[in-house]
Amino acid sequence: MPILLDAERISASRPDRPLFTDLSLTVSDGDRIGVVGINGAGKSTLLRMLGGELLPETGTVRRGNGVRVGFAGQHPVLPAGTVTEVIGGTWQSRAMLDRLGMSDLAERRTDELSGGQIKRVALVQVLANELDCLILDEPTNHLDLDAIQYLEEWLADFRGGLVMVTHDRHTLDRVTTKVLEIDRGSTYLHVPSERSKGSGYAAYLAGRAEREERAAADEQTRRTLAARELVWLRRGAPARTSKPKARIDAALTLINTRQQAAARQGDLGLNLGTKRLGNNGIELLNAAFTWPDGSHVLNPLTATIEPGDRIGIVGPNGAGKSTLLDLIAGRLHAVGGEIRLGKTVHIGYYDQMGRALPLDKRVREVVAGDKVAPSYEDAALMRRFWFDGDAQFAPIGTLSGGERRRLQLMLTLLEQPNVLLLDEPTNDLDLDTLRALEDFLDTWKGIVVTVSHDRAFLDRVTDELLALDGNGGARWIRGGIAAWLAERANPEAGATSPRKVAAQTAAPKPAVTTKPTGRSGSTLRRLVAQTERELAAVTKRRDELIAQLSGESSPSRLGELGAELTAVQARLDATEATWLELHEEADDQGIAL
Repeated sequence: MPILLDAERISASRPDRPLFTDLSLTVSDGDRIGVVGINGAGKSTLLRMLGGELLPETGTVRRGNGVRVGFAGQHPVLPAGTVTEVIGGTWQSRAMLDRLGMSDLAERRTDELSGGQIKRVALVQVLANELDCLILDEPTNHLDLDAIQYLEEWLADFRGGLVMVTHDRHTLDRVTTKVLEIDRGSTYLHVPSERSKGSGYAAYLAGRAEREERAAADEQTRRTLAARELVWLRRGAPARTSKPKARIDAALTLINTRQQAAARQGDLGLNLGTKRLGNNGIELLNAAFTWPDGSHVLNPLTATIEPGDRIGIVGPNGAGKSTLLDLIAGRLHAVGGEIRLGKTVHIGYYDQMGRALPLDKRVREVVAGDKVAPSYEDAALMRRFWFDGDAQFAPIGTLSGGERRRLQLMLTLLEQPNVLLLDEPTNDLDLDTLRALEDFLDTWKGIVVTVSHDRAFLDRVTDELLALDGNGGARWIRGGIAAWLAERANPEAGATSPRKVAAQTAAPKPAVTTKPTGRSGSTLRRLVAQTERELAAVTKRRDELIAQLSGESSPSRLGELGAELTAVQARLDATEATWLELHEEADDQGIAL
């Protein structure tokens, strides 16, 4: 296949450390390469070099003869003019603008666009041209789920070469056929095997796990050999011989060698405490919102969000998802109805564009706040959030987009909220940070309301969805993000499905002025979702024990496995009984699950 781009032994660094050294990469026609690595590893820097926006410190980037390369960076700058003038005004560009939810803004000037709108226009500006190679940095950021699906289909049909940075795990899995990993200055190209079934993301996961296992085994071998050499060095030399210098030097080298330091020390310490949350959460009582220019966003909505609820807000761009979070947070005020917060509610808002950070200040100065210098506790906190050593002294303006988002997350959690409003929380965060955030929210005791386009994140974190239709309407969806996307793809089937009819009947949630008998619909739906997760885990363990028993011959081990199987089966029976009771309670109250 023709070679489109060839990077030969290129390097890049920050003032405090190298990013990557002697990186070589060839992009051929038909390649689909995803680039992954922790925030600050150099992914965006690499793409800027491949796109011709930045020269490498060493090495060379060459293009094939006549190869046309399109680059859409993480923070694009658009020329002056209207959106139509910038994208070219062809039928292809207009159609793509429509699919990315921007057709209503075709005649708006570029200096009037938000950051997310600029990103989408820049994407159209690149994709609507006839190109041989695409270099895309976080192309799914600021796209709604319909637009992401369209982009994935478009990229799957694109015949040229593709190099893309994205932290959307579904997109990585569906689009890429290879993954380039940048890790502590080194690079690894992961190519699928039969086990990973053609997915570059699956190949990356398998390759990273194998590398870590190999490194652990190599370190254990080194420690064993080093212990032997240390004994030899300490033993007195025989009377008529002396220890050869070469052997001594080799022994000292082996003993003093240290395993490569982890890219990050310890787990991401997100649990900074939570203020007590009472029985009352958030109530929307016929809350409605319209912009001053008459643009209608939210019809009167009545809903109750209770302690422990995990709610995802979905809908097309411009439907009012961020506006709804702003209303709950008090940044905007309803033009009709009211929003009531419980007396103990303390909101932490991790918003889409991030709180304003002074780019000229250092990380440690922002964390210290009004103090002259960071305290010992401040320094420990920064280390918990993977700001180690020199990173604490880095000016915020030099941080990568993901590092800034991690700093913003730390400042949000530092306030110890008991209600988290998360607006596109996965934007720019690397895969390790995303998993840590998901693990934290799994056991966090407060209320979570999130707007997100990340399907894996919504699957993991939310128990139910509130879908906004873009015309002011809102309704509850059971079955998670997969059910909502299936309904969007086939609306006629959804209109006749019992689940959809039940969801329409149950939404909006009824207003409550007095405490009703029994538990509310949101509480029951949350408990059912938790019980179903418990059923899946216990059933899996029961099946594992049955498989172990069939292959075990030791009487003592058989006894241990049998005892555990009895306990697991009892737990499974109890969980199934709880699940049935929850459904019976819902049926008695006429609540659709």
